[in-house]
Amino acid sequence: MSYSILIVDDSLPMRSVIKRTFKAAGYANSEFHEAANGKEALELMKNDWIDIVITDYNMPVMNGMEFIKTIKQDDLLKDIPVVVISTEGNETKIKEFMDCGAAGYITKPFTPETIRDLLTDILGEISYDEDFDDSDDDFDF
Repeated sequence: MSYSILIVDDSLPMRSVIKRTFKAAGYANSEFHEAANGKEALELMKNDWIDIVITDYNMPVMNGMEFIKTIKQDDLLKDIPVVVISTEGNETKIKEFMDCGAAGYITKPFTPETIRDLLTDILGEISYDEDFDDSDDDFDF
């Protein structure tokens, strides 16, 4: 599947790791956008179509929690799913993110399978690398 994915993290190396993991999870044809904090991400979202946002929690200028709260108050952005990827694995913190509107939460470190499974749940589609039987050459149009 191809999506417009916004990765928000203040660490350039972590944004690269997330992007590579998404590609390994079956989203290689997606368009990736990057921002170093929530404020940069909001500016980018004003100009570019985004299907899903992946954000860290701990960032300067505007952290992940503030970012999600701001998105959920904006009528144009509030329906865009936001997934938090963070080292914060505390159940209370995860619940707080989910309560303010996060669509999912992934704890670092993570695997391509974790990404694929969560995005399939959120976006409601099976990625192209799922097994299917294409041996039937009789197509009905």
